[in-house]
Amino acid sequence: MSKLPEAHKFIDLSDYGRPIAKAIANVLKDTSVTPIQVTLWFIISGGIAIVAMYYQYFWIASFFLILKSILDAADGELARVKNTPSYTGRYLDSVADILLNLCILITVGLITHTQWYWVLLAFIGLQLQGTLYNYYYVILRNLHEGDTTSRIVEKGVPKAFPGEKQQNVTILFTLYTFCYGIFDHIIYRLDPFASKHKNFPKFLMTGLSTFGLGFQLLFISIFLVFGLKEFIIPFFIGYSVMIFVFIGVRKLM
Repeated sequence: MSKLPEAHKFIDLSDYGRPIAKAIANVLKDTSVTPIQVTLWFIISGGIAIVAMYYQYFWIASFFLILKSILDAADGELARVKNTPSYTGRYLDSVADILLNLCILITVGLITHTQWYWVLLAFIGLQLQGTLYNYYYVILRNLHEGDTTSRIVEKGVPKAFPGEKQQNVTILFTLYTFCYGIFDHIIYRLDPFASKHKNFPKFLMTGLSTFGLGFQLLFISIFLVFGLKEFIIPFFIGYSVMIFVFIGVRKLM
């Protein structure tokens, strides 16, 4: 199943790696490689990027950040072409993302000698941005019979799909709730009735896609290779203002 039916797709600026991700999935679909193994590959890629960033090999760091973004899409694509939806993979993917995001921003803080509270504020801003984008995107997918592995409100441990262990789903859901619960709650409180509306214009979703993790990693990569690493933390703090702009536009619709 596609994430979203063709008629309701929008230009997703954060999803630039999707064509390569689909190609990877098609290569792997008849192999023994599992989507979770691909998730582990993107964790490794993110780890290499962080080490390279710390030692200020910024071109290498950028390459592996972009590779991480592509592999992040490839695990879901592989699950779809193999028709093996998995809550284990869904929550492992999300937990890995937030931990890597934290480590990336901590590393940026270290190499730019930024005070920890600014790093924390940038991390909160980055996560709230991504949460808003995912919130609206999941609503849109549920409205139009797209991929429903993600739920609008992640409340209660879901029942495991065939082929995965309920214990693994329960553990990873608990970790997911611990990592994301506060961000989900904040965004939900800012726009609690979004799921009752059906009008999510394509221009709004395209604008929101700049909050997607793929585009966030692209931003970081561009700042690194152009010698602008000192602007990464201030950018994510300042760009968080757009959360209220996008919510306001959605409500006006």
